[in-house]
Amino acid sequence: MSERYKIIPEVFLLLIKEEKILLSRRFQTGWEDGNYGLPAGHGEYGETMREGVAREAQEEIGITIHANDLDFQLVQHRWCDDPGNPHARIGFYFTTRTWKGEPTNMEPNKCDDLSWFPLSALPNNTIGHIRAAIESYERGQKYSEYDWPNR
Repeated sequence: MSERYKIIPEVFLLLIKEEKILLSRRFQTGWEDGNYGLPAGHGEYGETMREGVAREAQEEIGITIHANDLDFQLVQHRWCDDPGNPHARIGFYFTTRTWKGEPTNMEPNKCDDLSWFPLSALPNNTIGHIRAAIESYERGQKYSEYDWPNR
């Protein structure tokens, strides 16, 4: 009998304005430090994925988004080859056209840069699965897979 998935749900915000996307550089987290990612986090028990994105946007970049204003863009099923704990994750990516406030780094202990980058010129140090998700979004894909080991 095969083992069932125990998947960690992740939520991501693709905040795009004038063909630029907001990216945050990880700092002192112990994972992908020095590389750019998106405002993101884990989905929490009892909340929808949209509610999770809205919560993370408030916590990480200080903007208010109503969950109903978030538009689903992509699901990414990815493999994490963590030493001693290989596992799968499911990432839910959303955009919005409406938010209140100006994006601000609310977690300077975890992020040392918050900047807008052209969608066509992401920084070289963009986290691999984030780059892949942005590229999938630009192609209009709704589902993608990332970093699955050869079987």
